[in-house]
Amino acid sequence: MSRCLHCHEPFFEKASWHKLLMLDPPAQLCSDCESKLVEIGGKRCYGCSRSLDSLPIQYVKGDECSDCWNWKQQAYTRDLLERNVSLYQYNSFLKEWLATYKYRGDAIIASFFAEKFAILYKNEFNGYIPIEIPLSKERLLQRGFNQSVLLMQGWAEEAGLLMRHSGEKQSKKNRKQRIAQVENQSFQMKLEKKSLIVGKNIVLVDDIYTTGTTVRQAARVLKDHGANRVASITVAR
Repeated sequence: MSRCLHCHEPFFEKASWHKLLMLDPPAQLCSDCESKLVEIGGKRCYGCSRSLDSLPIQYVKGDECSDCWNWKQQAYTRDLLERNVSLYQYNSFLKEWLATYKYRGDAIIASFFAEKFAILYKNEFNGYIPIEIPLSKERLLQRGFNQSVLLMQGWAEEAGLLMRHSGEKQSKKNRKQRIAQVENQSFQMKLEKKSLIVGKNIVLVDDIYTTGTTVRQAARVLKDHGANRVASITVAR
């Protein structure tokens, strides 16, 4: 018997040969809670993983959504991010669960997503250097942990290549304000570690892709210091 990471109720896993032979890790969510996580399926935007099947046709540009198409129309942001791959749609269930993880200190939740990220990394970005999106010193002190670092447990080590300056939370800004922030110097490279990324492909690790501003801010710094390609993986889109 296991206990669900979300509702905390005990549950029995469904029997299968993979479970009996211990080829799959133990389930961490009960079937009811796991059913509320909506994987991004069907046709998705190549640039950001947004589901294109649910978008009105006027917001679809070939194999991309209009947001990613617009990023490419600006010379400053055209080549910053190779692509983002997300696991799930950002619905009300996932919004509440990620808030419990980040803001209420339930850090063990990261173990569920870290297992998924390990598979995603191997399938999509094997050979890329994983780098976490850092928190500012003030935010790290308040929260007690970096949610992106915990998402790398078991498959990657904390890189510690970037520093983040203090500023207003992205969650408090609207869409237009977030996008306008892409030229801000929110991140800084630790110059003593610059040689680790020169000519290398990087995959940034974060929890949520909203407008793509944060990962592009980080990507700009990495590419300015010699990185070849920069992509990102996130829990939610």
